[in-house]
Amino acid sequence: MSHLAWLVPVALGMGLVGLAAFLWSMRARQYEDLDGAAERVLLQGEDIPLPDKQRGRDRPQGRAPTIDKPQRRYS
Repeated sequence: MSHLAWLVPVALGMGLVGLAAFLWSMRARQYEDLDGAAERVLLQGEDIPLPDKQRGRDRPQGRAPTIDKPQRRYS
């Protein structure tokens, strides 16, 4: 029974913190435009191509570098 003496106030405090965070988000207009960012990504104009250095093409063209596979050792 003594556990309820501190569990109930802790639960009420956590509920009040959650309610305060929700009210802050409503006042800060966090829920105004939920679809705006998703639509801007899809409807935005054409992207500008990146320079070769940012695309990773600053190395000479040709075959891609190969990674040596470890050799099997038979005992």
